[in-house]
Amino acid sequence: MNNDRNKNHFFKGAFLLTYASLLSKVLSALYRIPLQNLAGDVGFYTYQQIYPFLGMAMILALYGFPAAVSRFIASQKGGLSNQLKRKVLGHLCLFAGVIFIIIFVGAPWIATIMGDSKLVEGIRASAIPFLFVPFIAYLRGFFQGQGNMLPTAASQIAEQLVRVTLIIVVAFFVVFLNRSLYDIGVGTALASTFGAVVALIVLLIFHGREKDVSSVNDDLRQPFSQSLFTAIIGYGLAIAVNHMLLLLLQFVDALTLVPLLRQTGMSLIDAQAFKGVLDRAQPLAQLGIVTASSMALALIPSITKARLENDRKRSLTHMTSIWRFTLYLASGATVGLIVLLPEINTFLFKDDLGTVSLRIFMIAIVFSALSISTASILQGIGQIYRTALFILIGIAIKFGANLLLVPFLGISGAALATVFATIAIFLINQSQLNRGTSKDEKIHIPWKGFILSILLMAGVVFIVNGLTRSWFYQFNRFGQLIYLLGLIAVGVITYLASLLKLSVFSKEEQEVLPFISHFLKDEQE
Repeated sequence: MNNDRNKNHFFKGAFLLTYASLLSKVLSALYRIPLQNLAGDVGFYTYQQIYPFLGMAMILALYGFPAAVSRFIASQKGGLSNQLKRKVLGHLCLFAGVIFIIIFVGAPWIATIMGDSKLVEGIRASAIPFLFVPFIAYLRGFFQGQGNMLPTAASQIAEQLVRVTLIIVVAFFVVFLNRSLYDIGVGTALASTFGAVVALIVLLIFHGREKDVSSVNDDLRQPFSQSLFTAIIGYGLAIAVNHMLLLLLQFVDALTLVPLLRQTGMSLIDAQAFKGVLDRAQPLAQLGIVTASSMALALIPSITKARLENDRKRSLTHMTSIWRFTLYLASGATVGLIVLLPEINTFLFKDDLGTVSLRIFMIAIVFSALSISTASILQGIGQIYRTALFILIGIAIKFGANLLLVPFLGISGAALATVFATIAIFLINQSQLNRGTSKDEKIHIPWKGFILSILLMAGVVFIVNGLTRSWFYQFNRFGQLIYLLGLIAVGVITYLASLLKLSVFSKEEQEVLPFISHFLKDEQE
């Protein structure tokens, strides 16, 4: 009975973390739009150059190291000794300290690689949040090791709200006071530091209310077979890389895009502006991927539970649903964005610059979402290190493709490189997944019905938009929002109705989505 209660508590906690993560990602995507509106494309560029470092610190403190710490605590029957706790925290501090020194001291060298020496102060400031990573990660891992996910979720939301608010405030004052746009990079780093401080305070408040039940006497501690470095740093980095797909792709652009554009004879200010235009794709892609992969993230605990209970049939059912839902949602989001991108670009960013490049970039939504879903399935069956390696292979492809394509195609080349990298990661993940399933267990997709549904949705939205587009440009921004929401509603209804009419959803999937089964009942009546 107690064992069942503990399992239910664990899976409720896993879902709590999942939804906190989704909310955090939505906030992370949405605030970039007012940031670009305030600072312009060049100001947005300075933010995007600094963000990969800050994102890495956040992912290490939220996903990577807490997962490693909680896993390590769970492996030590009877709990951790005080000596072992100090060693765990010491390893985390040593690693984070080294990263801090590399970024802080190497900032001039990194800025030179990026082709913009004025980024040095922002890069140095972005090293500061790494100093808080060990303590935040340790406390989150401690709570998760006890099956208590609430402190992690609460600290994550608090951190994100503080960070997002301060970044917008900083951008406003930089523009209002007519300061250098490079100050946005420094301010963003300081906002992330304050967010980390708030997260740490929230965790310490929870810690003050809890009794440390994982502590044991040094003489009673359990031996551990694996090296502490591998158990904490190695495993933590593997988990973190699995959450860094978009971030690492963005990091490659931060390092290479401006220098490659300048090699074509472009001035620095123009290269910065073009980089800022391409960066508009980030919030759009992130929202699309979060929407598409949300079902996958929500079903991961169920897959893990089925695997632990040796219920292969249920595990395979969940894996199939993850893949299919991700494909349907990601494809719908991608096609909708591509069709409406001139209007979406104008509404969100005040003009339609870079629409062709952004349309190319949107294709990456499908393959990124499928990569995340297949990687989630593989992680659910214990293949953590392999999926991290596959992402690194994709990043190498992105780097090479940038070098080849950007000099000829500009930011469209960088967008194509992102698409090629996500396709490669997806194909490798899918190949690995296929190896672990028999021919009878392969995922079946009703391709004819699915493709017809996509084409019908695209056609209806394209025609309606073509007939009414002139209205869009006569509206103010609020009117443009209503116009786009109306077209999105038309697309969603058309797509969903087509999927249902063409029997694309299985009976099990209809049961997972209550609104679909309700719709079907109404239809039958």
